[in-house]
Amino acid sequence: MTPETVLTIGRHAIEVAVLMALVLLIPGLIVGLLVAVFQAATQINEMTLSFVPKLILTFMVLLYAGPWLLNMLIDYTRGLYMSIPSIIG
Repeated sequence: MTPETVLTIGRHAIEVAVLMALVLLIPGLIVGLLVAVFQAATQINEMTLSFVPKLILTFMVLLYAGPWLLNMLIDYTRGLYMSIPSIIG
């Protein structure tokens, strides 16, 4: 196993992890920004007003994107296991 192989595996693992996190974080960021603009316009400073919509949206995104995220993780893991013989020898 060469250092390049280790770096390639690590880079691919980080790419998969970042992509999976972004799918959940970007919609929450957008909703949080919209709620913050609404709170600034109406001068409502209630913390739960920003928390509840982000929580609901994250749950909805997880329901819809969950199978895709799971398939991506399974494909990565399967590819990693299948590449073990070529990595070792």
